[in-house]
Amino acid sequence: MKHNRKHKVKHEKDSEAHRIFRESAGHASRGLPQTVNPDEETVPGILHPGSTGVIYCSDRAMANGFSYTSVHEWANLGQGAPEVGQIPDAPQKPQAIPMPIESLEYAPTTGVKALREAVAKLYNLTYRQGKVSQYTYENVCIVPGGRSGLSRVAAVIGDVYTSYQVPDYTAYDQVLGAFKRLVPVPTTLEEDDGYRFNLSQVRKDIRTQGLQVIMASNPRNPTGQVIRDQELNDLVALARDTTTTLILDEFYSWYIYPEKEEDFGKSISSAEFIDDVNSDPVVIVDGLTKNWRLPGWRICWVMGPRNLITALSQSGSFLDGGANHPLQLAAIPLLDPARVKLEKLSLQRHFKHKRDHVLARLKEMELEVKVPPRATFYIWLDLGGLPAPINNGLTFFEELLKEKTIVIPGIFFDINPAHRRNLFNSPCHHFVRLSFGPPLEDLDKGLDAIARVVKAARKEGGPQHFGHSYKKSIDSPTALHRFV
Repeated sequence: MKHNRKHKVKHEKDSEAHRIFRESAGHASRGLPQTVNPDEETVPGILHPGSTGVIYCSDRAMANGFSYTSVHEWANLGQGAPEVGQIPDAPQKPQAIPMPIESLEYAPTTGVKALREAVAKLYNLTYRQGKVSQYTYENVCIVPGGRSGLSRVAAVIGDVYTSYQVPDYTAYDQVLGAFKRLVPVPTTLEEDDGYRFNLSQVRKDIRTQGLQVIMASNPRNPTGQVIRDQELNDLVALARDTTTTLILDEFYSWYIYPEKEEDFGKSISSAEFIDDVNSDPVVIVDGLTKNWRLPGWRICWVMGPRNLITALSQSGSFLDGGANHPLQLAAIPLLDPARVKLEKLSLQRHFKHKRDHVLARLKEMELEVKVPPRATFYIWLDLGGLPAPINNGLTFFEELLKEKTIVIPGIFFDINPAHRRNLFNSPCHHFVRLSFGPPLEDLDKGLDAIARVVKAARKEGGPQHFGHSYKKSIDSPTALHRFV
């Protein structure tokens, strides 16, 4: 089908969805002509850092009527969280939290010792059986969420060149922008290459650019790919041999979707390939948020050499003060290996079913997922084949808000700390991230909305109804519905 070319735009200034994004506090480009945003000028010396993708999208959804009291009227395929309710064959979720008197005190900034011991024991049993070097509680720091863990690590890194990939997790943009001693060095992962992490290129960059830190998610958010087996072994060996610090966000380490029955229940971690836990420069960030499906608990951990944990205790003392004490105690039995085995099996079967369901429905809409996810609970959807103007993530997102559905525009995964790029030039511009984390009925509600938008856009003359009439606030006039 031919697309109506008169609706094609090449610059963000010509797109209403992009102008709304730029007008939001902290999102102004620093390389394009500047405008004064009064929301950023109210307090002297304050510079808005810009919100992560999920926060911006939630704010825009609220401007269109979304609220957490009306959450069931909406399909949230944007939130980077798994469903938290009971799923088939999973252990029962805790219904009450004991709070002994001592838990009402502050916890140590490195975390409760018994929980640190439980984390070390689980990793040794899962990934390090038969290895001489074993994790102890001294290799574990408990933190109040993954972002806190990344921030603590970033706060103790010196003036270094830091490698990151595009696309990757949205919070890395804020981390690299806030901690000025980290000089970001980007590498673009290519769709035609399956978003493969190119070890040869990384090795060359270490040699020619003096990289000292590599930061990456694995399994990879948002593309759903995973570095594993020999490739992961080679990456750890590269860090060890070049004395380059490797920071791996492993929050999706259980979300692996095998084809063979005997492979269910297995997970991945760089911990399997570390030689010496106190000398290999590998930092692992993980926690209860995704694998245990407890995002509201904010109980996570950083693992690495002992001297790193000492430094993280110090940075935690001025960054966040430590994780919730009662919830740390409540987390200890959740790390029991027998319980963890059941959690992994139920999670992988349930989320594999949801992944296959969403991919099948997208195929029915003729929305091709060129690189299907092998891990995580995300689908990196290329909109390039749709008619303009909904062939870019921001406009597609705004149109779906009219249908009470939330997705995340791809530009939020273009880690671009200086915000200098014309958004239409971003390699992530024509993508959205769909989450199949929510329950199946919510997924179908959102997929129905996507089908309506796509069908209307493909009609002759349909594109003229898109790309405009977006609500800037809950008080602004409601746009006319396009499907009357």
